[in-house]
Amino acid sequence: MAVVLLAFGLRPAVTSLGAVLSSVEKDLALSGWVSSLLTTLPVLCFAGVGALTHALTHRFGLHRVALASLAAIAIGGGARAVADGAVTFTGTTALALAGMAMGNVVLPPLVKLHFPDKIPTVTAVYSCALLAGASVPAGITVPVADATGGWRWGLGLWAVAAAAAAVPWLVLLRDDIRADNPDDPESAAPRLAPSGLWRSPLAWTMAVFFGTQSAQAYAMFGWLPTIYLDAGLAPTSAALMLTVATAVAAPAPLVLPAYARRTTDHRPLVIAFAVLTALGLCGLLLAPTTVPWVWAACMGLGGVAFPWSLAMLALRTRTPAGTAALSGFVQSVGYLLAAVGPLGAGLLRDATGGWAVPLLVLISLTVPMLVTGLLIARPRVLEDELAVDASATGH
Repeated sequence: MAVVLLAFGLRPAVTSLGAVLSSVEKDLALSGWVSSLLTTLPVLCFAGVGALTHALTHRFGLHRVALASLAAIAIGGGARAVADGAVTFTGTTALALAGMAMGNVVLPPLVKLHFPDKIPTVTAVYSCALLAGASVPAGITVPVADATGGWRWGLGLWAVAAAAAAVPWLVLLRDDIRADNPDDPESAAPRLAPSGLWRSPLAWTMAVFFGTQSAQAYAMFGWLPTIYLDAGLAPTSAALMLTVATAVAAPAPLVLPAYARRTTDHRPLVIAFAVLTALGLCGLLLAPTTVPWVWAACMGLGGVAFPWSLAMLALRTRTPAGTAALSGFVQSVGYLLAAVGPLGAGLLRDATGGWAVPLLVLISLTVPMLVTGLLIARPRVLEDELAVDASATGH
């Protein structure tokens, strides 16, 4: 329950803002570059804070960091709901996103530690919760804002949800565990120095895949309603398309465990992720108001690459220490690369006066996503790779 509630709380701060961004822009008089920054802030925070989270889990324990994650989301989300200026709104949003970044990194090692024999199943369950946490706010925030007379209650609602999700973690604090417990005879912490990960082809391959997939996903979270608005859809319908994109993906991870039990060949999944994403983006480029829900659904199903990559973090390592180290590296580097998606889309829209060029760039990202995904699908283990590297270099 604690893991599922944590996962649910890791996306509302992003998708709820995307649903009411135009209203926030008008109310707080945000400039175009500030709006672009707000859509890019999630990946920047995920990269920066994600890089520090592995050290935090080593010092304070996985459960304490999970609790701190939800506390930051609740405090930052609540504070931004009452912000009265661009600087305050951006700063409080960054605090909430920092909490989300910590939660992103600790989830895979938590699963590896507590459910070592059920990694695909538990990853699928919490991935469904994570995707639900993206889709539900996208659909509820606008009606709540309309009913209460403004966007503030629509955003503040999700701060309350994060606070409620923190309750089970208060109970778990009495039995906190470090991801790289030195007393664990299977701990591989000594071989997982940051310098080793920087030399790991597997770590870099996963980071590039994670980055290209996240660039497309966060461009969608931040700009999809605006793209549909500019194409001529009504505001409610435009916001609904983001709900469709996130909702159709929510149950999809449940098929991953069954697939993993039947075969270790994940290449068909990777190809499907790339094709669906490209198809959705092409439809959005060429005929956005023709069956708009189809394009949104394709992009959402292509986004199932995200929970698949989370499962790979655990399946490509032997220990919780390895999973924590790989998770921190992949998410910090990957989210830094992903900044090109939402920020680039916003800046290119301002520079070109439309969405054609931004969408073409996003479509082109499916190529490195496909190539790196096929490499990740080949069975290999991080600890084995680092052991070979250490032997070859004499360390």
